[in-house]
Amino acid sequence: MNRSLQTVQEKFSFRLDLQSGVPVYRQLIDQVQAGVAAGTLKLAEQLPTVRQVSVDLAINPNTVMRAYREMEIRGITETQQGTGTFVAERKVQRTDAEHDRQLQQLLSEFVARAGAGGFTLTEVIEALKERASNVDHTHGEESAS
Repeated sequence: MNRSLQTVQEKFSFRLDLQSGVPVYRQLIDQVQAGVAAGTLKLAEQLPTVRQVSVDLAINPNTVMRAYREMEIRGITETQQGTGTFVAERKVQRTDAEHDRQLQQLLSEFVARAGAGGFTLTEVIEALKERASNVDHTHGEESAS
């Protein structure tokens, strides 16, 4: 069963896959990070309130709070008392070596999860190419393929 919540910007929405085995709070965090990476969530853009997300997705507000709190600790979001939660304006500063190390770690985890889910490396690569093509078209750029 999938549930979704459309945010202020039409391109970004939370989607829950209750069959995935991934905790709901983790899905919310992953989707905000993916939205920032894909450009569908802009720096300083406001996220929906904890109450709005919990009501619209029919999940416990504590679950949403956990995701928002963890994103704030990681520097992904900033919370302004009385105003809301926003995508953090500061970019993470890191060296090229740290960037490469984090990318390799992310790739290793991603490939392992995909393999455990029964997906072949070829399927994963094709899906990533398709996703990259969709993101390029959304931003009015030509695909590198």
